[in-house]
Amino acid sequence: MRNWDRYLAGLMAVLFAANGAAMLFAPLPWYDAVPGVPQTGPFNPHFVRDIGAVYLMGALGMAWFAWRPAQGWGAMAATAAWLTLHAAIHVYDATCGSSPLADFRRDFLAIYVFAAIPLALALFRKPELVA
Repeated sequence: MRNWDRYLAGLMAVLFAANGAAMLFAPLPWYDAVPGVPQTGPFNPHFVRDIGAVYLMGALGMAWFAWRPAQGWGAMAATAAWLTLHAAIHVYDATCGSSPLADFRRDFLAIYVFAAIPLALALFRKPELVA
C-alpha cells in the first residue's frame, strides 16, 4: 500500500465530511450555494439532510480506508459504489437536459472526479489481508 493512496483517501474524507456537515447543519445555504442544485427542484430540507448523512457515512468509509486500508477497504468500496451511482444519475440527467455540455462541465470536479477517485482506489488499490 502506497502512502499517497491513504493521503488521497484522507483528503476525500475531509471533503466529504465538510460537504455532509454543510448539508446537515446548513441545508438552505448549501442548496443556494452549490451550482445547479436549485435547478433540480424546490428546496427540501429533509432530502438535503438525508444526502448529507450519506456523505458523512462516505467520509467515514474513506477515513477508515486511510487509517487502516485492509480493514476499511470494504467501507471505502461501498462509498465508491454510491458515488459512482450518484455520478451516473448526473450523467443521465445531463443527457436528458437542454444543455448537456454545460451540465457535464458544471459537474465535472465535484461529481465525476470525486466519484472517480474512490472508484479507482477501490478497483486498483485493494490491500492484501494479512493474517
